[in-house]
Amino acid sequence: MSRQPVAGLLSLTLRKRNPKKGEVIAVGQGRLLDNGDRQPIDVAVEDKILFGKYSGTEVTYDNEELLILREDDILAKIS
Repeated sequence: MSRQPVAGLLSLTLRKRNPKKGEVIAVGQGRLLDNGDRQPIDVAVEDKILFGKYSGTEVTYDNEELLILREDDILAKIS
């Protein structure tokens, strides 16, 4: 395991479980809370993100392979 400081955060990189990198192309309204409010989303369109190898659901739309992720599956935003 190696440790690398990234934008004030300590990033732990595990050699066996390397995260995947992607770009956000769309976001929803946020999770609906028990009180009826929406939880704000911390990512925006065009953000670069890291996510786990087995995260999300793969779909094909207009002959393009996409991955649908929950915000909880996002490990980090990167620049």
